Amino acid sequence: MIIEKLLQTYARLAVEQLYGMTVTYEQIQIQVTNKDFEGDYTLVVFPLLRLSRKTPEITANEIGKKLKSLSAEIESYSVVKGFLNIKFTSEFWIQRLNTAVENENFGFSCRNGKKLMIEYSSPNTNKPLHLGHIRNNLLGYAVANILEACGNDVVKVNLVNDRGIHICKSMLAWQKFGNGETPESSGKKGDHLVGEYYVLYDREYKKQLSEITAGGVDEDEAKRSVPVLLEVQEMLRKWEAGDPETVALWEKMNSWVYAGFDKTYRDLGVSFDKIYYESQTYLSGKNLVREGLDKGIFFQKEDGSVWIDLTADGLDQKLLLRSDKTSVYITQDLGTARQRVDEYSIDQMIYVVGNEQNYHFQVLKLILKKLGFAWADSIYHLSYGMVELPEGKMKSREGTVVDADDLIKLMISTACEMSKELGKLDDLSRDEAESVCRMTGLGALKYFILKVDPKKTMLFDPKESIDFNGNTGPFIQYTCARISSILRKADEQQIKIPTISTHAHISEKEISLIKLIDAFPETLALAAKEFSPAVIANYAYDVAKEFNQFYHEHQILREKNEELKLFRLMLSQKVALMIKKSMKLLGIDVPERM
Repeated sequence: MIIEKLLQTYARLAVEQLYGMTVTYEQIQIQVTNKDFEGDYTLVVFPLLRLSRKTPEITANEIGKKLKSLSAEIESYSVVKGFLNIKFTSEFWIQRLNTAVENENFGFSCRNGKKLMIEYSSPNTNKPLHLGHIRNNLLGYAVANILEACGNDVVKVNLVNDRGIHICKSMLAWQKFGNGETPESSGKKGDHLVGEYYVLYDREYKKQLSEITAGGVDEDEAKRSVPVLLEVQEMLRKWEAGDPETVALWEKMNSWVYAGFDKTYRDLGVSFDKIYYESQTYLSGKNLVREGLDKGIFFQKEDGSVWIDLTADGLDQKLLLRSDKTSVYITQDLGTARQRVDEYSIDQMIYVVGNEQNYHFQVLKLILKKLGFAWADSIYHLSYGMVELPEGKMKSREGTVVDADDLIKLMISTACEMSKELGKLDDLSRDEAESVCRMTGLGALKYFILKVDPKKTMLFDPKESIDFNGNTGPFIQYTCARISSILRKADEQQIKIPTISTHAHISEKEISLIKLIDAFPETLALAAKEFSPAVIANYAYDVAKEFNQFYHEHQILREKNEELKLFRLMLSQKVALMIKKSMKLLGIDVPERM
């Protein structure tokens, strides 16, 4: 944006001097020159024709000539119909590079005083994390990094859904069929063990339902009278009533799951500043419902259930408390939201939740507003698309999900196999090779997921993600490792890389790299504005791709011109730094050797 503003200033001055009229910044339209034409930036002349009262070509030529006289930084210009393409001098771009090199925190913003809270992960304690959770966690963590880099104070939180009918399903199945099995006795990870009983419950439910309907009972009626369902409902009532035996079972099984979750989070490289638990917030939500009922915002049906009527707002009626006084998801979300605002002075609350919950968050904001909370407008739902596999959607109850732990292991082992085949581990020690395989496997997984616009449904293909060519994490990592190798060799040759450059004769490829480096602050700001790590991911790929083209076309260490060699080393060093910065924002490590 700095260069666009600079050009706007010169263009305003040129127009005023040429035509004797003042123009606003809005009237001066500057854009990056189309790659099919020569130039760096383009001034759209059409909005200025009413001032010049001349043809687009004449007007563009007059403004171009005047701009060149006003600024020594403009090397040349060309006119294509109503578009004035402007080319800056090499000296200008070298100065832009020097600005980036001299600023250690280039692209990052100073603290702006804003506090943002971002919720992600939000797992249920009845099953392990799966591929869908991986996208959620990676998105949330990367967005938090991006927002923080833009000067915000970010609080990363996780809301664990540790209570409810779904949790009781795993508990009941273990109680009926577990025979005292534990993670220790089975050798299974705790969250995996509990997840198996969730699947077991579903099988038992379907079996009993089939038996009832086989006896001629209507299916809708049968669904309400399945014995294991009635037992689960009773277990939930006992839990909410504080029954000691039920609570003890709940605590034991949840502790198994938490230990499993913690390991998966460590393996993924994500973290949280605070963890909330639905079991500790749902009562606050029930209190809010009672308050709303007293104020006439909510209403009670004959069976005792509590609802809100949102039909006048174009929505429908929403259940808040069941007839047995047990709460639903939105009840705890109401309580959690108020609790967070009471604890933190939040300027914005961001929920990273899949797009199947769009309606839920629309209702949540509306209910909070009706309850009189002005901060409801600060709630933002970062709605993302589902992750699908080549063979279709995943279903937790049927046990057809892609387990997060299994996927992480698969990615690391596949990265190791491919790296060995390509000879990228040949000169590494065993420990270094293991570290590279882990970085490459996780980098492939994270990048493949984060390079996709969050709003889009994505198809995940593990084999496609681990490729050392194309728009992949390993390709970017390898590019950075290649630069590290060049810089190590320079160091071995005792070459001192300058902190700034005065070299003036650089190629178009080098200018292209400088432009990409210069674009980092603007790219970061756009990623924050759109809550999209994909903006950063694809920026990192563009930089890596451009460097590889430069590397194949130009000598670096073998360059005979000493001044040019030093410049290219400095440029390479800054490219590597931009790639590392970008990948770190995405939560991706970059190995020094590959």
